[in-house]
Parts: sequence; C-alpha cells; structure tokens
Amino acid sequence: MQPITIVIAIVVLWALSCIKVLAEYERGVIFRLGRLRGMPKGPGIIFVWRPIDHLVRMSLRVETLDVPSQDVITRDNVTVKVNAVVYFRVVDPNKAVVEVANYLYATSQLAQTRLRSVLGEVELDQLLSDREHLNLRLQSVLDQQTDPWGIKVQMVEVKQVDLPEQMVRAIAKQAEAERERRAKIIHAEGEYGAAARLADAAELIQKQPAALQLRYLQTLVELGVEKNSTIVFPVPIDMVSAVTKLIEQKAGIKE
Repeated sequence: MQPITIVIAIVVLWALSCIKVLAEYERGVIFRLGRLRGMPKGPGIIFVWRPIDHLVRMSLRVETLDVPSQDVITRDNVTVKVNAVVYFRVVDPNKAVVEVANYLYATSQLAQTRLRSVLGEVELDQLLSDREHLNLRLQSVLDQQTDPWGIKVQMVEVKQVDLPEQMVRAIAKQAEAERERRAKIIHAEGEYGAAARLADAAELIQKQPAALQLRYLQTLVELGVEKNSTIVFPVPIDMVSAVTKLIEQKAGIKE
C-alpha cells in the first residue's frame, strides 16, 4: 500500500500544480513544447499540462509609462526639456509575448524616440500653445508602431516643458511689449472715438448756437453744487484774436 500511496500523492500534487487561477484582468499564454498553443486562456481556472506546457501571465490592465525628460531641439532651434506620460494596454497577449522580448521596455524606448522626433518638427510657439494637437499626434504615431506588438496606446500627455532661462526672459519681454502695444491701440481708439463725438457735438452746436449758452449755464450749476467760488466766463475766440491784432498794430506804430 505504501508505494501506491506515494504514487497517488505524487499524482495529486502534480494535478494541483497544473491547476492555475487567472484573475479577471489576466490572460494566460500557453506554450506546449515551445510552440504557441491557440488563443490565450482565462480568466478563471485553467489546466496546464506540466512540464510540457509553459504558462505566461499577461495583464490586460492599463499601464502607465513615465517618459523621462528628453532634450528636444524645436524647429526654430530652441533647446527645451520635455517629459510625458503614456497610457497603454495589452490587447493581444500572444503578440505581446511572441513578437517582442519585453513590451514595457520596448514601448518606453519607442516613446522617448518619438517624443524627440515629433516635437522637433514643430516650433516653440506651437509646442506651448497647441499641446492638445501634439498629444493626439504622439498617440497616433505610437499606436501605429506598437500595433504589431499587440499594444494599444490610449493616451499620451506632454506633462512639462522646461525652457532655458534666457528664453523665459525673452518670452516675458515679448509679452510685456505685446501688452503695451494693445494698451496704446486701445488708447488711440478711445481718442479717435472722443474726437469723433466732439466733432459731432461741434456740428450740432453750430446748427443751434443757443446750445453753447445752455452748456455754459449747466457748467455754472455744476460748479455751484461743489461749493466752488470760482466763476468761469467764456470768452469768444474771435474777441481774443481781435485784441491780439490790436496789440500787434500798436506795437508796430511805436516802432
């Protein structure tokens, strides 16, 4: 009975070692005598014929890949440091195991390379202002090139763009100059509008001379409300001109 018991124990242990449990987010790629065996297995309980079968577990969850800072030379010859984050997942476990040795490392290296090449084709202004379009372009390029590996790149986000200190000062000066230009334009437009309204008022007063007298009386009322003792008398310009000419004539006679 003892040899039979030992054999039964060995068979039980072997059977237990052949039973594998895969989580909902896992799939099992099985190689039988070195050859790929059909579609991935799981989730749940699967049976692996050991030792002729070899099981490779693959996760279908979204992976987060942090792309370290890369030195990028933009199209207008500005050197910046750019880092990004890539979100991807395995959609074909068989390809992710067979077609590439280490899909995480391969995707990381490809992301670093494409980050430099894609951002190097744009100018600095586009890199700073059109981030959404560049993210979509990076995602499309990476997704196309990782598709043979069974990888689906879902999103790429450029996290930070570090500019040289000299470039930061130059951008600040440019922004300040732009604000001053806008302020001068707004001030000029205001002066133009005021001049146009004054011209309309002068034309209206010319048609109705009594309006000038009414305006004078209104000004006196406003001065009186403010408890001001100053009284303003309007002097016609023609009268001032006549007095000036008279003074000039007397000065000429004396000479």
